[in-house]
Amino acid sequence: MVMKASLQLKLGQSLTMTPQLQQAIRLLQLSTLDLQQEIQQALESNPMLETSEDEETNAESEDIKDPVDDSTGSDDEAANAAEAESTPDWDESENGPDWSTETETSSDSIPDDLPVDTAWDDIYQSAPSSSPRNDDESDHDFETRNSPTETLHDHLEWQLNLTPLSERDQAIAHSLLDAVDNSGYLTSPLEEIHSGMLDDADEDPLELDEVEAVLHRLQHFDPPGVFARDLQECLLIQLNQLPPETPWLAQARLVITHYINLLGNRDYAQLLRRSRLKEDQLREVLALITALNPRPGDSIDQAEPDYVIPDVIVRKHQERWRVELNPEIAPRIRVNASYASLIKRADSSADNTYLRDQLQEAKWFIKSLQSRNETLLKVATRIVEHQQGFLDHGEEAMKPLILSDIAQAVEMHESTISRVTTQKYMHTPRGIFELKYFFSSHVSTDEGGECSSTAIRAMIKKLISTETPKKPLSDSKIAAMLGEQGIKVARRTVAKYREAMHIPPSNERKRLV
Repeated sequence: MVMKASLQLKLGQSLTMTPQLQQAIRLLQLSTLDLQQEIQQALESNPMLETSEDEETNAESEDIKDPVDDSTGSDDEAANAAEAESTPDWDESENGPDWSTETETSSDSIPDDLPVDTAWDDIYQSAPSSSPRNDDESDHDFETRNSPTETLHDHLEWQLNLTPLSERDQAIAHSLLDAVDNSGYLTSPLEEIHSGMLDDADEDPLELDEVEAVLHRLQHFDPPGVFARDLQECLLIQLNQLPPETPWLAQARLVITHYINLLGNRDYAQLLRRSRLKEDQLREVLALITALNPRPGDSIDQAEPDYVIPDVIVRKHQERWRVELNPEIAPRIRVNASYASLIKRADSSADNTYLRDQLQEAKWFIKSLQSRNETLLKVATRIVEHQQGFLDHGEEAMKPLILSDIAQAVEMHESTISRVTTQKYMHTPRGIFELKYFFSSHVSTDEGGECSSTAIRAMIKKLISTETPKKPLSDSKIAAMLGEQGIKVARRTVAKYREAMHIPPSNERKRLV
């Protein structure tokens, strides 16, 4: 085989992701909180960027616009993939509601070439914003919002430190405390805890009765029901801590002590016969039992709440639905005019080169923010246009919607729509929803149409809420009732939707009324 060097010419096509496009895609998929952090990092690292809180300066800048140079090439086009377009009003009297958007970013333009040795008067903002906040007002509850959440273990240990116990009983109490889970139950048998402490004893052996005695003292801790070994003991502890004059207290103890299995199976006929209670009496007893907490630790050991900041706000104004960006999601940023005026065209010094590079990065960053806002606004507008029935009438009027429908409407790829709708939230008169909430599969109807799975879930929930508690609806019965409304849905589908909504089956929904 002969090996030699040769030249070959090949013609092909390839897709290259420029840094501008990579930055635009990365900003597009960020959530609101991540975007705020990204903007703050850009402001700290790039001296050409600054925040603007001057409303008058912004008003003056609207009259000073530099035209965009169209000779920048494909890189700037890729970075600004979601090109701004005005959204026409949709008059409900003729074609429907108004889909006009209230934003200023789509009208702003960024010049690609800098004027030579002139002031940079144009102000660019990432999103409209309201008046600046007062730091004193926003941080008045700093300690409350940033203090660590108290756990159940901390709460019990605090009570243990206030309880007078001997050193021996203190050691037993700490061993019991270590065996309590987040729900407040004792996860290890007393015999196992006793044997573990027996190995550590030197002279005086530890008796099991001592462990039980300490356990009974700890079972009086707050919240009522902690340190229980099972559900029956947990409920009995709470009943024993109620005042003796509590109505139906003795009957509740009787039911929990002897007939808790019948109560769990909702076998009310057997329960009435064995407890010798009348139906109205048993109803009062069950009301007292259901007022108890089967998971006492949950009242203390609660997870920190997740705060959601909506990206888009939808409101109805004069019988028209309006879609606008949330003005609070990002600070207004612009190019620092003082630093930009220091750039000289013919100067190739290190300082001048650094300023040019930072200015170019600032322009790319602002363009990417504008592209993100415009794309988000376009997608949200199309979603609201498609799901107007949900805004007017609720979940039962939700229409089937998939990513390709919106992608075709805004002339973008499905992957872009997926990035836009992930971790982005919309504030509507019916609540705050993730944009992905408005996308759902469809089920065929008898009339040849389609019904959204979200609408079917709402119908199932409505049917269950109006059922007779003594005889709840089964999944087969719900499927038959939906079939009477023209919706073809199988029993397995009903069961899947019901479990997704965390609704128990019919045998667990049975109530004594």
